[in-house]
Formats: sequence, C-alpha cells, structure tokens
Amino acid sequence: MHGMMMNRPLSVIELLRYAAEIHSAGEIVSVRTEGDLHRQTYAETFKRTAQLAHGLAALGVQQGNRVATLAWNGYRHFELYYAISGMGAVCHTINPRLSAEQMLYIIGHAEDRVLFVDLTFVPILEALKDHLPAGLKLVVMTDAAHMPTSALELHCYEDLIAPHPTEYDWPDLPEETAAGLCYTSGTTGNPKGSLYSHRSTVLHALFIAVTLPRSLHEGARLLPVVPMFHVNSWGMPYAAPIVGASLIMPGGKLDGPSLYDLMESEKVTASWGVPTVWLGLRAEIDARGKPPSALDQVVIGGSAAPRSMIEFFEKMDIDVCHAWGMTEMSPVGTTGQLPNTADDAPFEDRMALKSLQGRRIFGVDLKIVGDDGQRLPHDGKAVGELYVRGNAVISGYFKNEEATAAAIDAEGWFGTGDVASISPDGYLSIQDRSKDLIKSGGEWISSIDLENVAMAHPEVANCAVIAIAHPKWDERPVLVVVPKDGCEPTLSDIHALMEPHFAKWQLPDDLVFVDALPLTATGKVSKLTLRQQFADYVLPDVR
Repeated sequence: MHGMMMNRPLSVIELLRYAAEIHSAGEIVSVRTEGDLHRQTYAETFKRTAQLAHGLAALGVQQGNRVATLAWNGYRHFELYYAISGMGAVCHTINPRLSAEQMLYIIGHAEDRVLFVDLTFVPILEALKDHLPAGLKLVVMTDAAHMPTSALELHCYEDLIAPHPTEYDWPDLPEETAAGLCYTSGTTGNPKGSLYSHRSTVLHALFIAVTLPRSLHEGARLLPVVPMFHVNSWGMPYAAPIVGASLIMPGGKLDGPSLYDLMESEKVTASWGVPTVWLGLRAEIDARGKPPSALDQVVIGGSAAPRSMIEFFEKMDIDVCHAWGMTEMSPVGTTGQLPNTADDAPFEDRMALKSLQGRRIFGVDLKIVGDDGQRLPHDGKAVGELYVRGNAVISGYFKNEEATAAAIDAEGWFGTGDVASISPDGYLSIQDRSKDLIKSGGEWISSIDLENVAMAHPEVANCAVIAIAHPKWDERPVLVVVPKDGCEPTLSDIHALMEPHFAKWQLPDDLVFVDALPLTATGKVSKLTLRQQFADYVLPDVR
C-alpha cells in the first residue's frame, strides 16, 4: 500500500528560492579578484541567478550540457552553482591546482560546452589555448572594466547577465537529473567523475544542516575555506541558504593573516577547511595572542587533524568538529559533534573522542570488510577496509565502467580505500589509507597515528610519515618534518613523545627535514610525491 502524499521532486534551485523568501537578508560577502569586498543578499542573488540562467541559454546551453567553472569561492561562483543546475544543465567544478594534462582530460571527458573562469586563472587557459576543445566558450567572471586583454575569445560575465530579466521559468526536473560533476584527482590513472543529482545534493544539504547545527543556523556567519572548486565546498553553498546562515567568501586569500582579518572584520562564527589551512591560522593566532573574536567552531576534514591542533582550538573555547568524507560521498560521511552525554567528561576523554573521525551522519551507512571479503564487527578492535552506501554516495563513476566495477562491491557498497575500525557506539577511526599503511615484519603501522603524536612536538610545524623499503622488515617508517623557524627537533625527542603510545618497533627509524611538504590538488599532504621524492633514500641501519 502506498501513502497518499504529494510527490514534488527535490530541486537545487528550490534551496535558493526558499532562502530568497524566508532568509532574504542573509548575505554573501565576497573578497573579489578585482580587489574589493562585495555584498549581496540571498534575495538579490536569486534575481541575479535568474539573469544568469537567461545568459546561459543565450550561449546555447541546454539541459544535460556540462558547464565548467574554474573559480575561487565568491558570489558569482555561487550564482553559477544554482543557475546551471536550476536550468537542468550540470555544474562541473574544476580544480585549478590540477596539472595541465589532468585539466584537459576532464574538460574533454566531461564534454564541457562553456567554461567560466575567475581573473586569477585566465593565464591557465591561455597556456592551454592550443589544446582546448573546439567550440568551448569562455566567460570571465568580472565586469567590463576589469576584462583582461587576451589572445583568447572571452565573454564578460556581467555583460552576459545584464540584459536579462530577474525572473526565470525554472523547469520542473526529475529529481534524479544530474546537477553537479566533480572529478577526483587520484594518485594513479585519469581523474574519475562523481555525477551528483538534484536529489542527492538537496538531501546532503539537509543531512549536514541537521548534523552540524553549531555551524549551520540562522544568523551564523560561515566562512568556507574549503574551495567551491572541489566537492561543492563540502555542501556549504547548499546548506547555508536554507538555514539562513550568511556566507563569507574568502576568494583566493587563504593565508593565515588574510583569513584572520576577514574573520575578525566580518565576525565569522564558523569556518570549515583542511588541516593545512588551520596550521596557517594557528600561527597567526599565536602571533596576535588571541583568536578571532566571534569564531565559535571550526570543522576540520580532508585528512586527519592532529590532536594537538584540536586541543589548541578547544583550549580557546573554539569547538572543533572532526569530519570525514570523500568526493564520491558529496562529501560528508561522518562528523565529530559530541553528544550531550560527553559534556561533563574530562577534557582528555573529550579530546580522545574528537580525535576520531566521528559518527555517521543520517543517510550514510558504514561497514568494514576483512581481506576475505567478510564483514567485520563494529567492536572498536576489528580493522578492515571501509565501505559506504547512502543517498548521497555515488553508484558508479561518470563514463567509467572499469573504475565503477573496481569500486562497487556485490552488495552495492562503495569501497573507500580507507582502513578503519568502528566502535560499538558508532565512532569511526580511520587507521590509514590502504596505500599509506606501513607493513613492517608482517605487522601494520599507521602513519596517521605517528604523525598525530609528532605534531604535538613544539618544534614541529608539519610532518608526514612514509614507508621506506627495508631488506629484512620489508618496510620501515621515516618521519619527514617541516621544523618551525630556527628549530631542529631530534629523533630522540620525537621518540620520547611517541614511546608512551607505541611499541618500540613501531617508532620511526629516522627523521629528515624538508622546507615544505608537497600538497595534492585538494590541499592534503601528497604521500605519493613524498615517496617519489625519497625513492633513493637508504635507512640508517642498512647504509
């Protein structure tokens, strides 16, 4: 028997329509590439988004076409999110940190018809001029006064939308209609595309709005440091409007001083980003002697946050919410918002919980699987590969049957490539990426666990642990350290920190210094690049 309820399709444009009506005074504040600070309300944004949809149609964009963006976090990028999807096309966000080869591959694989580009990234396209697909239209996200001189044929964003009305007849689309496309950079092979639907995008926005109320609530001022060019800025451009939170867009100024100043001047209440971003802000807080005055929560994801980083913010009464997810999951899968029962727990106990990757959000299921393919218990002890399923998890990769077959198991779950355990009360503990675990003498060593302890050393600015080949033990861990200015921590110093937490055989065999750690296109430390960098390194005991 079916229920007797109306069935209206979930649609991305309805998120903004709701915000324009119910939270019309909520605003988007943007640091623009033109150099100034721009403000507009959700009500104004909805009108401009309608003008943009007309402009897209004038460029020949039709339902199902892919429209690419190469841009920072800003109000024009936000308008593109809604106009492209709202008219039935697909918003394809491109990471500007990708290599030229990868960028050309995904533009071609997605079959993009139009590419919108911020002023900052026009030189990237000029360098690719002779290799861009024929017929690809390029629109610079600026006004006529700031249009660059270029050998490329460029359209002007503001000129594109100016002649058009501020109302648009948004189509009723089936909720399974594709809305967004994001490619993973990966470490091997070509990037793989995750094709999001209107249904998955709206549900994901609702899931995180419910799960993260400390960040997402009416009147909040949310600064997304995580970029809109990768995995939808963790869903913030969709979740913030429906709860009435304002968005403070930092543009390309993501250094510690710039973020601090923007947080202070705009009274930012919450900010989300990867650990490398918070290292810069932490240094600025140290320099100024106090945190931004209104900052209440930071959400840290993308890679594991060191416990020392979590404790730094918590001791300043800034809540830290550790989160985990993937591009293929829209991306949020778990969050570390502690239950009320933990409020009275000792600080050390709460920090131990916050150092985990949190518990699943509604709409996401988790399982761990052993080498034999059998499910393992959620007892906090069993360790296996993590699989996920849910309403905002991909069922396959865009136009890539081989990658789909490798990622989806017989039960329809997606294999994450992470090695994890899950406690009886649902806390996820990521042990490592399967390719980053170190196997020494037949036993596994977690590089993440070693890194988290090493980061607590006062002379360590950043670090990573990688495996180095060993003739007897197969692999041994080596600690790669970026020291703080004027410092030179010793291996014995680090060992002294680690010894209470690890067996002696798990400790790093050596410590090497570097000026900086290589980062992936999404701001994570690139273990692959580090392993390549130290491919010829020989451990001390075999030299």
